[in-house]
Amino acid sequence: MTVYMVERNLAGISMENLAGAQKAAISTAEAMTQSGTDVKYIRSTFAPDDGRCMCLFEAKSEEAVKSLNDEAGLPYNRIVEALDLTP
Repeated sequence: MTVYMVERNLAGISMENLAGAQKAAISTAEAMTQSGTDVKYIRSTFAPDDGRCMCLFEAKSEEAVKSLNDEAGLPYNRIVEALDLTP
């Protein structure tokens, strides 16, 4: 599977809504996987000063990640293939 980075602009989002967005990503990924589309939420990094948020997902295709975010109602600027360099 490939790692994809989803870039978002969440300027002005409350911490409560940010937590809700993360929960939506996780639950939608789980539901999609149970339905046969293997996609996994990995983690997010949020920069509150400017509202940038980068979310990592693992999936077989960019389309699966796009579908997840569309289904969950999560805004995004773009989705790109990425390398997760966590040690």
